[in-house]
Amino acid sequence: MKLASLKNGRRDGRLVVVSKDLAWCADATHIAPTLQAALDNWDVIAPKLETLSDELHRETIPRERFHEHEALSPLPRAYQWADGSAYVNHVELVRKARGAEMPDSFWTDPLMYQGGSDAFLAPRDPIPLGNDAWGLDFEAEVAVITGDAPMGCTADEAAKAIRLVMICNDVSLRGLIPGELAKGFGFFQSKPPTAFSPVAVTPDELGAAWDGARLHLPLRSQYNGKLFGEPDAGVDMTFGFPELIAHLAKTRPVTAGTIVGSGTVSNKLDGGPGKPVSEGGKGYSCIAEIRMIETINDGKPKTPFMKPGDTVRIDMRDKSGKSIFGAIEQDVVRYAR
Repeated sequence: MKLASLKNGRRDGRLVVVSKDLAWCADATHIAPTLQAALDNWDVIAPKLETLSDELHRETIPRERFHEHEALSPLPRAYQWADGSAYVNHVELVRKARGAEMPDSFWTDPLMYQGGSDAFLAPRDPIPLGNDAWGLDFEAEVAVITGDAPMGCTADEAAKAIRLVMICNDVSLRGLIPGELAKGFGFFQSKPPTAFSPVAVTPDELGAAWDGARLHLPLRSQYNGKLFGEPDAGVDMTFGFPELIAHLAKTRPVTAGTIVGSGTVSNKLDGGPGKPVSEGGKGYSCIAEIRMIETINDGKPKTPFMKPGDTVRIDMRDKSGKSIFGAIEQDVVRYAR
């Protein structure tokens, strides 16, 4: 089934079930007022939502048009947002871009940071930018929402805690990252709010594309109307979601409503760092990667980071070309109080 949280003037939105074609939705607040409420009692609530979804598709209940621009992120705020870097090719490239070596342990031990989760951007909300020098970048990723997972759980146990799958734009401020990391406490100001897809889906909706750990479909990013990248999210993902969740749970329990991200989707090409779409490659899921390639090839980057007026669109389609999660589409705007 597909679930969304519609804007209703409240922080957590209104829970609805959404049709497979993203055209229709049905109110679900008589079952659970919010998605978090559903996650808190998933074993009881999920079957009721599945029944409602079936009724929506049979057109036996009241329904309304589903408009993506009326959706919040499926969890407009979450107890925890932990983003991994499962595509080690991406880690290697962005570290090179700031002159940092990548330890060999990155191939065997996941890298993860804890992002702000108190106020996510809606998928069609603008991205506010206070200063162009901050180096605004988009990052196209896959993410999952978990149920409860105990401290010390194995990857196999963690896999059973995956409830929903989404895509996201993990916004980064590249100009602030080096200074923050140099202090030794990690990202904070350099990671403004993330935006998630209009719809979150249960893994069974993904069919054979979901193998229990990875989503094997291209993740498309368009930058200012042009295709920027379409790497396969199931390729070159060194750590699957169960491994990422188990890593998170090594020293703490994971609570229902936790969001875990894949990190920026990134594919190698013939053992190298990949090529832009314009050169026949799969392209990139963030600007930082293409800037690194430009630096390798030309001695300096030429693609600028985002500025007010720029637009990014992130989407994933099934084998028949239909959108699965709806699209994240965001304009950059100048922030002013």
